[in-house]
Amino acid sequence: MSLKPRDIGRALVLGLLLCGAAGVLAGVKEVRKQIEASMLVTGSVIIEADGSVGQLEVDQREKLPAVVAGLIDKAAAEWKFEPALVDGVARRGKARMSLRVVANKLPDGDYRVALTGGYFGDEAITPEERQQRADSVRGLKLRAPAFPEPAARMGARGTVYLIVKVERDGTVGDAIAEQVNLGIVGDERQMQQMRNLLSKAALVAAKKWTFQPPLEGSSVDAPFWLVRVPVDYRFPDDKVTGYGEWEVYVPGPRATASWMQAEQEGAGAPDAMVAGGVYEIGKGRRLLTPLSG
Repeated sequence: MSLKPRDIGRALVLGLLLCGAAGVLAGVKEVRKQIEASMLVTGSVIIEADGSVGQLEVDQREKLPAVVAGLIDKAAAEWKFEPALVDGVARRGKARMSLRVVANKLPDGDYRVALTGGYFGDEAITPEERQQRADSVRGLKLRAPAFPEPAARMGARGTVYLIVKVERDGTVGDAIAEQVNLGIVGDERQMQQMRNLLSKAALVAAKKWTFQPPLEGSSVDAPFWLVRVPVDYRFPDDKVTGYGEWEVYVPGPRATASWMQAEQEGAGAPDAMVAGGVYEIGKGRRLLTPLSG
């Protein structure tokens, strides 16, 4: 779906200019072409026994741009989920929803808005609600990573999306930075340097984290668990993006690891997760149709 810059809103246009202003060195032209503006939209869906969507509930719909709300409504009408079985019988149920909406600038100056990632399941809830659950992995001691001094001097900020392998005793067996999105522009070498600095600091901290394994539920006897943990790097005076507002960044490449189980790949997009949460991979509802409808 394409639209004019004025339809995205003044916040998006200003955000692109501010983000680009940091890239005054030579060699940033190609990187600036990668800039995206996006927002996370949350809500819930009623999923019928046959996997179709019976009802869509979007949180704070009044705060969303009309084009975003319309895009989600149109896509949801075509969604089909894998039915949830209880004692072998498909049941109607409700799942929490988290969607990544992205706006990309087109050559003619318009913007194309699309759904690029989604996550459906009980894990797409607030951190407070998640901490009360006994059938999912919970974070116990998740000390925030230190902000690397070299990265701070470069003005680096962004989000590191970690995948953590949680062992049976709740310790971390391994971790990988699946994706690093940056809120600043430099040349390709600078961008890679900033991503390396932020991801390394996040991984060093993650290796010391501890978790509470599931105490009940279908995955209680698993040999290990994989969880996604988004880590934000921001300066104290950075403006916090509000719900329904566009956030501007340069997306990083996706990475994988040999210990990631093939059947769990594609279980939600990393940047569809809300920062501050712990999301167990494999617990979400599986969407059988394209996210974009």
